[in-house]
Amino acid sequence: MPHGQITLYTAKACPYAQRTEIALAEVGAPFKRYEIDLGNKPEWYAPKVNPASKVPAIAYGGPDVSPENASPESIKLAESLILVEFIGDLYPSSGIVPVDPVLRAQARFFIEVVSTKFSPNFMKFISGNPEGTHAALLSGVDAIQDLLPDGVKYAVNDQYTIADIALAPFWARLTVLVQKGIGAYKDEERKKFLKGLEDPKYTKFNAYIQRLLARESFKSTFHEDVVAEVFSSKFGLAK
Repeated sequence: MPHGQITLYTAKACPYAQRTEIALAEVGAPFKRYEIDLGNKPEWYAPKVNPASKVPAIAYGGPDVSPENASPESIKLAESLILVEFIGDLYPSSGIVPVDPVLRAQARFFIEVVSTKFSPNFMKFISGNPEGTHAALLSGVDAIQDLLPDGVKYAVNDQYTIADIALAPFWARLTVLVQKGIGAYKDEERKKFLKGLEDPKYTKFNAYIQRLLARESFKSTFHEDVVAEVFSSKFGLAK
């Protein structure tokens, strides 16, 4: 059965949007890509595509029209983790959504840990929230590493899955921002975080991250220069 056409509304700076782009790259799906200016969103975007006016969003199916004129006949979908699973379900042979119910549950639990233990601390750290300390960031790393199985490449086994897709864009942005000193955090916190990651106890985590960031689907959808420019404009440099 042929798939419906996919139009992706996305933004290079957004880690949530990159999740969806990675998934599309992994499955090899044809799609139209439309870049949304997050600082000046088109007036038609909310009423025609996503009432929440956020990215990513997908228009699926319907007639083949320009992204600016999303058809009411197409199905509008949003929220990055929902979209990643949807794409995996459209292309089950890709393996990004595990077929085995145990592995699928483990992948979803990994995502829950990323979403509750790491991502919030990343945002607090970059924005200079007093709760966003280097220790809070490292506690998120601890929580993720505790879930990594021994002797496998990725989050649940040797197959790259939705679990890995959930983490990669956030970690990549954190890496770029702390290496360049971009963010509203104190520079001393940045140095403590980088020093903490050098601890041998994070050997498994660091090796896992290297595999994530070496994956072609990640590299082809990550725009370091845009990330640095957008976050620098928003948060400035460390003090």
